[in-house]
Amino acid sequence: MKVTGWQRLCAADALREGEAAIRFAVRVGGTTASAFVIRHGGQLRGYLNRCAHVAMELDWLPGQVFDERRQWLVCATHGALYEPLTGRCAGGPCAGRGGLRAIEVFEQCGGVFWRPDGFVQVAP
Repeated sequence: MKVTGWQRLCAADALREGEAAIRFAVRVGGTTASAFVIRHGGQLRGYLNRCAHVAMELDWLPGQVFDERRQWLVCATHGALYEPLTGRCAGGPCAGRGGLRAIEVFEQCGGVFWRPDGFVQVAP
């Protein structure tokens, strides 16, 4: 199924509650960057894989963005904690100052899709 303007990422069953994120390449400011999608609280969320504290990827291994209790998204480098459903920084060096850059995602017909916007584009 083709959804206009939306990019297919993966099968919906590839995303399990509180488990590894699915990473994907995006284009930001003329360079290729990483983004990810997670399932938490029964909902999908997509984010640019960039810590709000210092522009580094969150995951310590590809897709490993949750803390041990699967309660927070955590920056493996700086320990910044983010709320999985909002991306808001809730602890660590960026506490109370911003959060993760959201990417619009949705699930339909057994697939997960994301939509480019004016900031995050499709990688070549």
